[in-house]
Amino acid sequence: MTNQMNLRAGVVGLGMIGGGVAVSLARRGRVPAVYDVRPDASADLSAVPDPLGSPAEVAKESDVVMVAVVNADQAREVIGGENGLLSAAHPALTIVLQATVALPVVHELAALCAASGVGFLDCGVTPGDKAAENGMVAIIGGDRATVDAARPVLDDWAKKVVHCGPVGAGMATKIARNVITYGSWRTVAEAASLARAASVDTARLAEVIDTADPEGRTLLQLLRSQDSDGALPEAMGRKIEPLMTKDLAAARDLAATLGVEVPLVEVAHTRARQTLQLDQETAPAEPEDLHEFGLQMMDQVYGPGFSEGVQGSSDPFLDQTVDYLFAQVWARPGLSVRDRRLLTLGVAATVGRPELIQIIAGGGLVNSELTPDQLREAALHLATYTGWCKATATHAGITAAIDSHTAKEQK
Repeated sequence: MTNQMNLRAGVVGLGMIGGGVAVSLARRGRVPAVYDVRPDASADLSAVPDPLGSPAEVAKESDVVMVAVVNADQAREVIGGENGLLSAAHPALTIVLQATVALPVVHELAALCAASGVGFLDCGVTPGDKAAENGMVAIIGGDRATVDAARPVLDDWAKKVVHCGPVGAGMATKIARNVITYGSWRTVAEAASLARAASVDTARLAEVIDTADPEGRTLLQLLRSQDSDGALPEAMGRKIEPLMTKDLAAARDLAATLGVEVPLVEVAHTRARQTLQLDQETAPAEPEDLHEFGLQMMDQVYGPGFSEGVQGSSDPFLDQTVDYLFAQVWARPGLSVRDRRLLTLGVAATVGRPELIQIIAGGGLVNSELTPDQLREAALHLATYTGWCKATATHAGITAAIDSHTAKEQK
């Protein structure tokens, strides 16, 4: 094995990331051999030499080669093509794939390298705009020995090297990190639309967030609170759920009032219990607790105190309503309470019973699952399927539920 202090570096692909990696390597004195389909790709890259004629030539001149291409097909060609890295590989060569590709492609390329006796690491990187400043994080997947052998070169362009696990782990971590990034962007887009619709300057929103949460502690609180198996403390979930559902319900109500679409808010509200890993609470621990659990589920569906009307009853129909309908059907994790409520609302609309509609719609309002405007929209939608006469009863039940709920809130 080549002395680690004298490891030769190579870079294939001199775009923003690859070019930045090459600049960082050159600044550290480890001037890389480089290749790019553009003959002048290194012209504006400080201290980076002219590109060689092919990836194969880079392989001959390098011990650790970073492959910073755009997609899977380019990665396949650069690594295993006619003039690819493997065509001129030597036993000490390690290939570091920096392109974000699907996991099956990572394993495909790792197997191709293994067959040629070449080391392979998958390496997600972030942030790409810091590549030329030795400012990226290297998110590595591969065996420990290969990581250790390539580490001096990795350290010359990365501010931190994080070994996430075997081959594929680096790419999986990068992909998961991207979900947080772009998911957060979608969240910001909805929040900004909501703020603008309420005549709030979004710069003020940014100021509040920067001041209240400068290091993103709140953003990553869920991740940092999980144990090694990904489980959240139950007490934490129980504590957060009421606040989470209340705040998201307020966002939905404001969005409905302002006419702003917030699909992510809808999903976050509907799946709040799932997010906080409280879904398991919808199953009773022991059969003898079935009736009590059913009563609790009834209150969860229709609001606190709803079950008082059936407690102490010896009626077999009411007992089965509690023990089976609520304890075993409404409590199943396959659908959320909101999903089941909408299904039940549709069925109730077919029988034209406004008092049943009022109960079902009222539960949706109490739980902040449905806004008044959404319920009115549901009445119109159901009218086209049930007929206008039955829809009159549906509308009457929904209106009664809204009026009752509004009166209670005002009181």
